[in-house]
Amino acid sequence: MTKASDLPPPPKAEQRPYSFERHGIRVEDPYFWLKDQGYPKVDDKDVLDYLKAENAYFEAAMKPHAKLKETLFEEMKARVKEDDTSVPLKQGDWLYWSAFKKGTQYRDWYRKPAKGGAETLIYSENAEAAGKEYYRLGAFAVAPDGTKLVTLVDDDGSERFKLVVRDLATGKDLETVTKVGIGNPVWTAGSTGLVFTEVNDQWRSYRARYHRLGADPAKAVTLYEEKADIAFSVGVDRTTDDSLILISTGNNSSNEVRFVPANNPTAPLTLIRPRKPDLQYEVDAAHGKLWILSNDKHVNFRIASADPAKPADWQEVVAGSDRTYLRGISAHRDHLLVTSRVDGLDQLVLRDYKSGAEERVPFAEASYSAGFSGNPEFAPASYRLGYSSMVTPATVYDYHPAEDRLEVRKVQEIPSGYDPAKYVTERMMIPSRDGKRIPVSVVRRKDYKKDGSGKLFVYGYGAYGYAVPPSFSTNRLSLVDRGFAFAIAHIRGGDDLGYQWFLDGKLKARTNTFNDFVDVTRGLIAAGYAKPGRVAAQGGSAGGELMGAVVNQAPELFGAIVADVPFVDVLNTMLDDTLPLTPGEWTEWGNPITDPEAFKLLKSYSPYDNVTAKAYPPMLITGGLNDPRVTYWEPAKWAAKLRATKTDDNLLLLKINMGAGHGGKSGRWNSLYEVAEAYTFILTQIP
Repeated sequence: MTKASDLPPPPKAEQRPYSFERHGIRVEDPYFWLKDQGYPKVDDKDVLDYLKAENAYFEAAMKPHAKLKETLFEEMKARVKEDDTSVPLKQGDWLYWSAFKKGTQYRDWYRKPAKGGAETLIYSENAEAAGKEYYRLGAFAVAPDGTKLVTLVDDDGSERFKLVVRDLATGKDLETVTKVGIGNPVWTAGSTGLVFTEVNDQWRSYRARYHRLGADPAKAVTLYEEKADIAFSVGVDRTTDDSLILISTGNNSSNEVRFVPANNPTAPLTLIRPRKPDLQYEVDAAHGKLWILSNDKHVNFRIASADPAKPADWQEVVAGSDRTYLRGISAHRDHLLVTSRVDGLDQLVLRDYKSGAEERVPFAEASYSAGFSGNPEFAPASYRLGYSSMVTPATVYDYHPAEDRLEVRKVQEIPSGYDPAKYVTERMMIPSRDGKRIPVSVVRRKDYKKDGSGKLFVYGYGAYGYAVPPSFSTNRLSLVDRGFAFAIAHIRGGDDLGYQWFLDGKLKARTNTFNDFVDVTRGLIAAGYAKPGRVAAQGGSAGGELMGAVVNQAPELFGAIVADVPFVDVLNTMLDDTLPLTPGEWTEWGNPITDPEAFKLLKSYSPYDNVTAKAYPPMLITGGLNDPRVTYWEPAKWAAKLRATKTDDNLLLLKINMGAGHGGKSGRWNSLYEVAEAYTFILTQIP
C-alpha cells in the first residue's frame, strides 16, 4: 500500500486570503484563486502550473503500479469484442447500424436498403476523430427521405457542438449550421430543414431555431427563446407519428411544451399547458391525439390524452399509483409503449388504445434492468428493447406482440470468456438511520465468504432522480475476481422506488442521500461483506459530491475513495449565477443567493467547506479542464484543501484531464484506460 511518505513531497497550492459575506455569515476561501477569472479560457500561469504539478505527482504515484494498470487494462479490453456490430434498425427504406473495427477507438456507421442491397459506409467517427485529442459524436440523424445526415460533434470536451449537414450520396459536407449546438436536432417534414437548439456564452440551451437547407445559417429563424427564466433550458423533439415538432423549456422540476406542425415549422407555436412550480409533463402524438405523461395529479405521474385543438384539456387514461411509477411513454400506431417501475423493478408495457388492455413484456429474473430502445418507426412489426442484470450480459430483443414472444437479436459477447455460474447477485434492503429501507444490489463470486474477510466496493449517485440500474458490467469483474463484492446503493435522490424517492433526497432532504450511503455501507459491513477500512467507494459528478460528504461524515469506513469530476464546491457554485448550470440547479439544491436557510444548509454539507483536520482515506480525485458541468477548480480546490488540512499519511491524488471535459477522455480504449487507473488505485490501497 503506497503512502504519501513513500513519494516526493506533493504539490501544495498557495493559500491566498479571500473571503466574502452573505446573509451575515463570513466564508473564507483561500483557494479561490484556482478559478481562472478568464474562464472558460484558462491561461493563468499559476493555475496551470499547479494543475500540471498535480498531474506530475499523480503520474509519479502511479508509475510503480504500471504493470498492474496494464494488466487491468488488457483484461478489461479482452472482455470487449473489438469488431462489434450493433443490431440493424429499420428506419424508412433503410437499415442502419454501427460497428467497431478491431483496434479502433470509435464507431463507423453503415446502412443498406431494407429490401436488400449493398451496405454503404455513411459516416466514420474514426476518420473524423483522426488527429484530435478529444472527439464526441453528440447526435446522428438521417433525414426522413434518406438523402442527408446531420451530426453534432464536440472536439474539445466543452459540450459546444458543431452541427453539420452531409450529403449521403456524395459523402460531402454541405453546410455548417452552428458551432454552438447541443441536444438532438430534428428534421422537418419533407427533409427540407432542421430545428435545433443552441447554447449561449454561459452554456445554457436558451433557444430553438429553424434552418432551411441551402439558406444562410446566420439567418436561421428563432422559433422560441427562453427569456423569462435563466434557469430554464430549451430542447426539441419530434413526435413518433412525425406530425409535430415539440419545443420544451424547463428546469429540473418543472417545464412547459409547445408544438408546431412538422410540415410548417414557422407557424405560430401552440402551448400545451403553461409552466408552474413542480409541474412536469412530456408529450407524444398518435391518432390525432396528444398523449401526455404528467405529475399534475400524482407524484408517480399519470397518463392523459388531449385534443391538439384544446391541448390544456387533459383526459385521464391511466391514473397515478402509489406502487407503479410511470416513467415514459412512446405513441406508436398499434400500442402506447409505457415504461414504468414497480417496487423498484423495470416494467415494459404495451397498451391498446381502444380497449385499454395492457400486455407486459415478460422477464424471468428477479432483478434486472430493461427499457425500450431504438423504435423510431411509427408502425413497426416488433418493438426493440434492451435488457441485462448484474450477472446477465446486455441483450437486445425484438418483442413480437402478436405472439407474445421475445426474439434474441444480440447477446453481449465477452471474447475472453465469462461463466455466469461463478457469480451470484443479491438484492438487499438495509435500514437507514431514519428507518427507511434502502435497496442494495450486490454481485459477487459464489466463493466469496461473508465473514468479514473479504473486500467491498460500493457505488452510488443519488441525484436528479437518476436510478443506477442493476445492469451488467464487464469492467467490474476485474474487482469481483480479485475478492471484492460489488454493491450499488439505490439511495434517495435517485428515483429507484418512485418519484418521491427522488424528492426525499433533494433540497432540504439532501442529507438523506449521504446518510443512506453511509448506513448502507455500515449495513453491508454488519452483514459480513468486509471490515471497516476494507471498503472502496466511487461516485462521479453529483456522485462525487456524495463521496466528499461521506468521507467528511464517516472516513473510518473506507480504504479507498475515487471521486470523478466531483461537485464538491457546492456553496460557491450555487452562489455564482454566471456559471453554466447554476440557475437550473437551484430547484435541486436550493438558492443560497436569496434564501438564507438554503445558504446555511449548503454550507453545512458542501464537501469543500467541511474539510476538517482529521484522517481521511486514500483518495483519487479527477477533473476535466474543459468541463462545463463541474468546473475544473472544484476538484482542484478540494484536493488542495484536503492536502493542507488532513492529518494522515494516506495517498491523495488529483488528475485533471487537460484536453477533456465531464466524461473524461474520449474513445473506448482511452476511457477504459481511465477505469484501469481507478481500479489500480483501489487495488493498491486495499490489497
